[in-house]
Amino acid sequence: MTVKCLVWDLDDTVWPGVVLEADGGEPKPEALHAIRVLDERGILHAVASRGETSAATAHLRRHGLEDMFSAVEVGWGPKSEAIRRIAESLRIGRESMAFVDNDPVELAEVAGSYPEVRCYPADRIAELPQLPEFTPAAISPEARHRRSYYRAEHARRIGEAEFTGPDSAFLASLDLVMTVRPASEEDLVRAHELTVRTHQLNTTGITFDIGELREMCASPRHEVLVASLRDRFGGYGTIGLAVSELRGTDSVLVLLLMSCRVMSRGVGTALIREVVRRARAADRRPAAEFVATPVNRVMLVTLRFAGFGVVESAGDRILLACAAGPEEIGGTGHVEVVR
Repeated sequence: MTVKCLVWDLDDTVWPGVVLEADGGEPKPEALHAIRVLDERGILHAVASRGETSAATAHLRRHGLEDMFSAVEVGWGPKSEAIRRIAESLRIGRESMAFVDNDPVELAEVAGSYPEVRCYPADRIAELPQLPEFTPAAISPEARHRRSYYRAEHARRIGEAEFTGPDSAFLASLDLVMTVRPASEEDLVRAHELTVRTHQLNTTGITFDIGELREMCASPRHEVLVASLRDRFGGYGTIGLAVSELRGTDSVLVLLLMSCRVMSRGVGTALIREVVRRARAADRRPAAEFVATPVNRVMLVTLRFAGFGVVESAGDRILLACAAGPEEIGGTGHVEVVR
């Protein structure tokens, strides 16, 4: 499994010396190189280090590194606890995390607490970019923006925690804008990534490889749409995929999925509404397949609330059709859709 987040100790690891002892030096060239190369690949960076937060962040800021880290945990407790908090903050599994430290005792403590976290001594920093676990099979254009997405999400959570009104008012305050467009070649890596990673907000559980997606993009019998989202805090990236197949006079959704990161934003219905609009504009009946899995019932509920009714059922596969027009599909007023 490719590492999604590399957690760094700071003193004697990112830089020589100890900041609190006033001898923290310039960041090591090999650390700077690894941080920048992995960031370009969409791998996040975080800090789990001993010391005082203000001193550590001031030193990072002084050397232009503060914005490179999506989570910072500096204190005096166990490093394993810091890594647990980072995983929760970033909402990623510890099995996709790695940790680098100059102190073998700290490495042993983390490895003993969380064997799934890959641990590396500081003298291996220079080789990290060459290791397979830090080399994704494919890098989508938006991978280079992943850090900004996570930093925007952090600001978003703070804004939500401080908001005193109802949830509906907070959603309205976000100024959500969804852009829906036909998938292009540069979208295919991310579209494939969504099919293999998204399970809960997925209507059929189908996965498509990049070659299959490319063929459907070129096929007159298919339409492949991707959706990206942004709000007043920043971008979410590409968060939705809709693959339709033209069957007679029907336009059938064979796969509709949304990233779980936007589950609480209520944007799934907005994408469905746009799919219905496009089908109606082509004088076709909007339809959708649904295949039940242990975790995706919420997508059936979403389709039903959007006006889709069951027309066929065979085993665990259901075919639904929408009798409503796009203007009749409610629950999307807080999302502006750009085509």
